Order: sequence, then C-alpha cells, then structure tokens
Amino acid sequence: MPGMGGIETCRLIRSGSEIAIIMLTVSSAEKDKVEALDAGADDYITKPFSTPELLARIRATLRRLPHSPDDADLRQLGQRGVEIDLASRQATVHGRTSRLTAKEFDLLSYLLARPNKTLSHRELLQAVWGPDYGDELEYLRVFINRLRKKIEPDPSKPQFLVTDAWAGYRFQLPQ
Repeated sequence: MPGMGGIETCRLIRSGSEIAIIMLTVSSAEKDKVEALDAGADDYITKPFSTPELLARIRATLRRLPHSPDDADLRQLGQRGVEIDLASRQATVHGRTSRLTAKEFDLLSYLLARPNKTLSHRELLQAVWGPDYGDELEYLRVFINRLRKKIEPDPSKPQFLVTDAWAGYRFQLPQ
C-alpha cells in the first residue's frame, strides 16, 4: 500500500471503529500474522486464496459482528408507533411511510445495532462513509436531521436519535 503499511492502516481503522477487518497479503510469516491480529485484524488471509475461501471467511467474520436489534427491540419501537423494516429500508411513523436512502439506511442500521450506546462522530463517519472520513461532521448532521424527519414523531424533540453533546449520537430504545 502506498504511503502507509497494512498494519499501520489496521491500527488506525481499529482506533476509531469496530468495522470488520480482513487482511489480504502475500506474507505468510507467523510474526506478520500475529502482528496483524494484535493490531486489530479479525482475520488474515495469504495469497493465493480461492474465492470460496474468501467468501467463507467474510461470512464468518460478519457472524461475529454486532447485529441488528432483536425482535423485542423492534417490537418496543412498534409499540411507540415507529416501524423500521430493515429488509425494505422503510421507516413508518404513525402510519406515514418513508423510504430510506442507502446512506440513511446504513447510518440507521449502524446505530440500531448498538442501541443506547453513544457513538462518536468519527466512528459513525468511518463506519458509514469509510475509513478516509472522520472530520466531516456536517455530513453526519445532515443525515441525522434527515433520519429524524423520517422516524421521529416530532423531529424537533428527538426520542430515538439522540444527540450527546460533543460526544456523538445514540439510538435510544424506548424504556
């Protein structure tokens, strides 16, 4: 990789995100594998590798990541008049349906997978827009505002997409 090595990149990504990291490399030395895994990689694959093996490792890594909220969490939202259909990318608030854009869906899914936890601006930006992002707070503000208009009963008084001043945002599940 030009400019920065894979281990350094892995450490940088891991310092601000829980995104899955699978290292693909030509180095099969045990010390390199150990260093990559210690730096935060979830898996390490050496070239050459087959496509079925790569896909299996991706599936295995994704199984270990936090998932969307469970059915009980979504039922709690439904009792408050908010239905979020992750499969169709739709949000329904008191009978009014809104379709989510790809980025809105990605942002909402990431927040929903970590309910009641404050997520930093940097973590959200890197998880949704990629590792090259982190300082573009206006992106986040715009998308949170758009999501609030789509899922909050009263966007001016957010119940679900809560701002934690100077820290980030959290998806607050109903009590």
